[in-house]
Amino acid sequence: MVVTPAIKYELSDKQQAISAGGLGTIMQLIGQLDLRRTINEAIPLLKIHLPYDEADHVFNMALNLLAGGSCLDHLELRRTDEAYLNAVGAERIPDPTTAGDFCRRFGQAEVMLLMQAFNRVRNKVWQQQPDEFFDVAIIEADGTMVETCGEKKQGIEMNYKKQWGYHPLVVTLANTGEPLYVVNRSGNRPSHEQAPFYVDLAIDQCRKAGFRKIIVRGDTDFALTEHFDRWDAEGVEFVFGVDAMPNLVKIADSLENTEWKPLRRRHKSPPKTARRRKRPNYKQAIVEENGYQNKRLQRESIAEFDYQPGKCARSYRMVVVRKEVEVTRGQQKLFDDEPYFFYVSNATASTKSARQIVFAANDRCDQENTISQLKACGALAAPLDNLVSNWAYMVITSLAWSLKVWSGMVIRPRGSAKAQQQQAETKRRVIRMDFHTFRQCLIQIPAQIIRRSRQLIYRLLSYRVSMEPLLLIHANLCRPLRC
Repeated sequence: MVVTPAIKYELSDKQQAISAGGLGTIMQLIGQLDLRRTINEAIPLLKIHLPYDEADHVFNMALNLLAGGSCLDHLELRRTDEAYLNAVGAERIPDPTTAGDFCRRFGQAEVMLLMQAFNRVRNKVWQQQPDEFFDVAIIEADGTMVETCGEKKQGIEMNYKKQWGYHPLVVTLANTGEPLYVVNRSGNRPSHEQAPFYVDLAIDQCRKAGFRKIIVRGDTDFALTEHFDRWDAEGVEFVFGVDAMPNLVKIADSLENTEWKPLRRRHKSPPKTARRRKRPNYKQAIVEENGYQNKRLQRESIAEFDYQPGKCARSYRMVVVRKEVEVTRGQQKLFDDEPYFFYVSNATASTKSARQIVFAANDRCDQENTISQLKACGALAAPLDNLVSNWAYMVITSLAWSLKVWSGMVIRPRGSAKAQQQQAETKRRVIRMDFHTFRQCLIQIPAQIIRRSRQLIYRLLSYRVSMEPLLLIHANLCRPLRC
């Protein structure tokens, strides 16, 4: 059925088109949020704007990722594409070398000012949300490794896995997956280094925005007990994993059997279609055939007790999960194992059960998806020659991910009850959409660029169902923002 017809290439004389027709909505969003003025006021790095200002450089790198690029070198493709330049309203844009030089102008203070500028714009987007959005803000922090093969990058180090590179800290708002703060560090630094400072900044940001309750979550590296009393006094709820230290294991072993209750996991929603027959587990068959050691979870139990860490003036709830694991080799049972998993929280029993604390700690794993998406869009990368310039690049390019989230958050459902329900589902889907899917469905849409005296027209050259969210976002951006 697939045949090769006679093919001939021709260059159009008048018409201009781009593959990323969805950029028009992103440009509309940038203008609606007054992002250019906010950036230029925050980081006056350039003495003379000839021809670029600071926002030009920031938009250049962020839009490059949204338009299909993945690194600094792809800016050369953008700047030599006349249709792209017309689409973003530019006569010319910085080349890769100029973009790199701009990042090298940053010091630590300027990077901080840029992140705070992004957060002021973020607050504008938050103010467009319904009242229930401000019920709770969930702040999460984690570190990730950005590997590099470069040997002449200042600030790189080797971690315990023998990986060379940087170890940025990422503080996110779990509600929407937005990166509130990205902090670049050397590759050998511990995950929790500088975390309390930036978590406090995130708490202050959320409190000023009007969130009525704030929760901080993190894994065992972020259970920094010297800050527990202060956070508790400020009304911040926290849930952290805790290492299975010998004293905690001893306490768990001494608990009476009556204190352990079965842990019931949340059930998955039933499938909307008829159930299919389960396929064979080929992996399990290979494990048994080759005699690999295998661990199977049999059941889980949960208990809790009060525990006062050494650096705290009061005790907190320590929830412990006991997993009963059967260890086999091939088809032969070796022994049973009972590892413990500990979680500490200041949530009271009246507001949150022990089971809910465990689930809240487990939900923190979704931050790994946010970090992976920042890497997938090219934000967590190290193309430059020193730690601070790479930090600036990470912060600037993380704007691409934030613009993706904001484009979904500006949708304000209206109309009939059914229409509002459909628009709310579209809004949720766009916010939760991974970066590549967003780019393929809402950005990579062929469009003809038509310039008129006071108007720029994106004429979409084809239609597909996935374009509906883009048109909905465009319609909402034509409405004025709430003050």
